[in-house]
Amino acid sequence: SENILGYLVNVERIPNSCSDSPNRIFLKDRKILLNLSMAYYRVNISAYNEAGESPQAVYIVPEFSTTGTYLINLSLEWWRNLPGQIHVKRQGTNAVVTWTPEYNPKCFVVDWGTGKGDMHMKIITTATGNFMLDNFQPYKLYKIMVHTSDVCQCENFIRHEKTFGVTGFYFMEGVPRAGPTNVTILNITKHSVFVKWNEIAAEDRLGFLRGYRISYTDSSRKKSLAVTLNSSTTSYHLTGLKEKTTYRVQISGFTDAGEGPLTLSQPFSTPKYGTALHNMNLFLVLSIS
Repeated sequence: SENILGYLVNVERIPNSCSDSPNRIFLKDRKILLNLSMAYYRVNISAYNEAGESPQAVYIVPEFSTTGTYLINLSLEWWRNLPGQIHVKRQGTNAVVTWTPEYNPKCFVVDWGTGKGDMHMKIITTATGNFMLDNFQPYKLYKIMVHTSDVCQCENFIRHEKTFGVTGFYFMEGVPRAGPTNVTILNITKHSVFVKWNEIAAEDRLGFLRGYRISYTDSSRKKSLAVTLNSSTTSYHLTGLKEKTTYRVQISGFTDAGEGPLTLSQPFSTPKYGTALHNMNLFLVLSIS
């Protein structure tokens, strides 16, 4: 590194329907502040000296999420802080995009797709309150980003583009194709039990997950009950159980299209006295004495 003269940073928007080359920045320092929109960007970094340029390190500016389920939780704080609200409605084989509040910049730049490897870009200079998008498939979650710019030449988008609003959209929703995973039964008492589970994976939801349904039945199968919970809940304290009774618990998720499959049946038995663990200890003490 003693012979390095500087660094070259190329910033390229993804997708980029313009034919212009990436912005190339020459640096002496090993840091740079980029003021970008919320579109995807590819950042290529290389070093150079008198002999030439090094191979590039490539970094994709990620979406604003650490879990990959960036569109599932519609209450994410950074969405609410954006100036506009984006509304999408299916119309035939296309989708109609509208927005609030009313705003008419010189041009809109729209990105839509299922991820950074599948994004489409459209530049709209004559928007009259709405515009149409296509290339949608059923049961897939699409990220739709609307950016604005008062300069509509391609080469100026990176410097002038600002994100107006972001939303998620299913062209057609289905029921979840799998239930939650890792269903665990804890803290069994005479009349209650604690149930927890892992959320349904984003790729298995096939629609916006609206909630979970816990179904539980006693051993006689004479009494079957169900509890409906919101989609952010991954644990629940079941109460009102009968002592010394075996129950079976199953959990499913549901979207606006309906309910998905139930998990495998998880059995547990309520004790006659106290908690199941306390009863076991009591039995051991009595046996020893």
